[in-house]
Amino acid sequence: MAERVIEVDAIELCTESFGDPSDPPVLLVMGLGASMLWWEEGFCRMLAAGGRFVIRYDHRDTGRSVTYPPGSPGYTTADLVADAVRVLRAHEVPAAHVVGVSAGGALAQLLALGHAGRVRSLVLISTSGAVPGDRELPPPTEEFVRFVSAADDEEPDADAVVEHQVAYARVLAGGRRPFDEAAARDLVRRDVERAHDVGAARNHDALTDGTIAQAPLSSIAVPTLVIHGTADPMFPLRHGQVLAERIPGGRLLALEDAGHGVERADWSTIVAAVLEHTAAGRS
Repeated sequence: MAERVIEVDAIELCTESFGDPSDPPVLLVMGLGASMLWWEEGFCRMLAAGGRFVIRYDHRDTGRSVTYPPGSPGYTTADLVADAVRVLRAHEVPAAHVVGVSAGGALAQLLALGHAGRVRSLVLISTSGAVPGDRELPPPTEEFVRFVSAADDEEPDADAVVEHQVAYARVLAGGRRPFDEAAARDLVRRDVERAHDVGAARNHDALTDGTIAQAPLSSIAVPTLVIHGTADPMFPLRHGQVLAERIPGGRLLALEDAGHGVERADWSTIVAAVLEHTAAGRS
């Protein structure tokens, strides 16, 4: 199915699906500041070829979804969680297996806590606990902190955005594997060209929580798989380990030398793990 803009509760969200709607549904939730293109088409088609109905979508202020003036988002993190429900409603999917990466993994946790009936299972990639815990966790790497601290607050033009995002992708890759700059540049360029307003994605940095679920992660009752790179510079591996420990029955899959995100080198491993994890829903 080609991408389309849906309108639910007067909110316009761009979404796209792959595969047979009669197959078990998998909702992909991207991290903040990133459109659905970061769930790359090849990855989505691999999941669909495994017998899953795959749905991806643009968050507000990314891609072709509703866009707000930079600096004035007018919505909260809780609204982004509700948007996931809106996307499922638009696709006439009562409940889905939810796969979230980075902050999208936090949104997936909040979805399971606040809308439990909508979630069949969770796959949490390169993320950390969405609600406060009682364990100290390691901070980001020094290189990651230096890069984020040096970010320019001025409104960038498209070319500057591309260069910054490619450099950021290099940092997120973790440095233990060869970095495919050409592939990263192509993806970033397409993302920038597709956006209504590339500067609006910065609104995600200013979001307040809104009314979100306050239950502990121990109350999540769906099967949960945590996938985490051993070289993640934003959330070191211990974040994934603790997340798997805090969710009852949580399992951890560590990706050797992988950084932050869904890297092409890991597609086969991640797809196989997601297909196995969501196989219980095939009926």
